Formats: sequence, C-alpha cells, structure tokens
Amino acid sequence: MERMLEGKVVVVTGAGGGIGREIALQMADAGARVVVNDIGVTLQGEALERAGQALSPAEAVAREIRERGGEAVASLDSVATSKGANAIIESAVDHFGRIDGVVNNAGNLRDRSFHKMSEDEWRAVIAVHLDGSFFVSRAAATHFREQESGAFVHMTSTSGLIGNYGQANYGAAKLGIVALSKMIALDMARYNVRSNCIAPSAWSRMTSSIPTDTPQQRDRVEKLKKMEVGKIAPMAVYLLSDAASEVTAQIFAVRANEIMLMSQPRPLRSVHHGDGWTPELIAQIAIPAMKKHFYPLERSPDVLSWDPI
Repeated sequence: MERMLEGKVVVVTGAGGGIGREIALQMADAGARVVVNDIGVTLQGEALERAGQALSPAEAVAREIRERGGEAVASLDSVATSKGANAIIESAVDHFGRIDGVVNNAGNLRDRSFHKMSEDEWRAVIAVHLDGSFFVSRAAATHFREQESGAFVHMTSTSGLIGNYGQANYGAAKLGIVALSKMIALDMARYNVRSNCIAPSAWSRMTSSIPTDTPQQRDRVEKLKKMEVGKIAPMAVYLLSDAASEVTAQIFAVRANEIMLMSQPRPLRSVHHGDGWTPELIAQIAIPAMKKHFYPLERSPDVLSWDPI
C-alpha cells in the first residue's frame, strides 16, 4: 500500500526534539523526504549541551531518519529572519527538487507575568513563533503558487485560544498564528494550497518549563506527563497528505488520544436600538442583554478540565 506522503517533500521546523522530532520521524515513515530544521538552542535561546556529541539535534534526527531507511537533511537556519526562512525552504528545493508541505513548529518561551514582562521577552517570542511562521510560510508560498499545490500546518496553543498565566507573549503569538493560517487559506485557496492549525498538548521541552509551585500546577504537570509527543504527529501527517485535500482553515487540538475541532469567533448575540446607542443605553440595555453570553476568565486547564484520554 502506498504511504500517505509518498514522493512529497516537507519541512519541519523545531524538529530537533519533542513534538517536532516525532513529526519529522513520522513524516519520513509516511514516505516524505524531510528537511529537519532546528537551530539547536534551549527554549531560552542558549546553546544546548551536546554531552560530547558532534551532531546538532537537527543532524541527529536527520541521521535517525536515514538509518530507518528514509531521506532527510538537516537545516540549522533560524526561522526568525526572512533570510533564514528562505534558506530553510531552499534547502528542500536544492536537495529534493521541490517543497510540498511545511510544519511550523519552532518555538521558545519567555514566561513572565504581564506587569513584569520586558520588551526583550515579548519580542523574542513573537520573533520565533509569529514572525517565524510568516517567514517560513512566505518562503514556501512562492513555490506552492507556481506548482498550484501545497499545505501548511501551524502549531498554535490553547494558551492563545483560551488563555494561561504568564504567557502574554506566547499566547499573543499563538493566537496570531491562527489568524495567519486563516489568511493564508483564504489568499491561496485559488492555488490549491491549504493551511490548518494544531494546538498540541504533550509533555515536551516546552511544557517541562511550567512551574510546579502550587498543588494546581503540580496536578497540571502530572496530567501533561501522561500525554506523549508521538500522539501529535499523525494529525500533522494527515493534514499534509492528499487525503486532507478538502480540509483548510481549521483549528484542531490534539491531546493524547483525543482530537478536538476548536471553535472560531462568530457572533453569539446581537442587540439593536433604532435610534442608535448612547453609553447610558449600552449600560442599561445592551450589556445586560449580552452578559449571560460573556466568557468567564478561564485558563486552558479550566476549559480542558477532564483527564487526558
């Protein structure tokens, strides 16, 4: 039986470990030729300790794919600049002759309470998550347009879709990625290009930095530890395959053995006043009429409150 990604060339960013590594491996297992991109730093931007190993994380994953009989090359370029992103996509074209799919998975964290967050902490996260998703997608878009085919998968987060403490930078970037994905889907539908998001929940380097200072935080971490990074990859493989040819502009959440289709903003309630509104009338009529539909101030664990299945 032909594998789902047979003959396709894909780029996976942030693929040196965790969720990205599993996506790269499963892409290769599905028949894709893979560009494994990772700059090889910690979530805080510091050089990773290699424990005497000569290979970078990206090179190690690429070698692992080749040892399993697949085809892969490593890319150490940064997604956070247009130059780096173009180099990543050109690596695919130079080595494999084309580009068919992109998984924007590269990420970092600079968690801090909003009232203490610095400009550097804000910009560092926006640069990798949001700017990086734009730069890599834009570099691939020219090729997708010319060949009239291609697919994007962008990693979002329930921190952006719902909310979380100490992640104004991360949440803003991740919700921005949702809008970016939707606009790509709209602008490039005429070229048979699709764009979707996955909000993954799994225990990885990204989630291992969650503080465990309170019983609630410790309970959340224990739940996360039950969620394997390998459970995310099948959805990414599917979304880059031809089997998903009619799936675009959607947001999926994957958590252990659960796949959830996430809602997108739509009107919940409207009120009308024939003579127009004054601030006083808004206070007297409009807000009371809509208040029962207000969303409570919740975090991701409050909404996804059941144990992983």
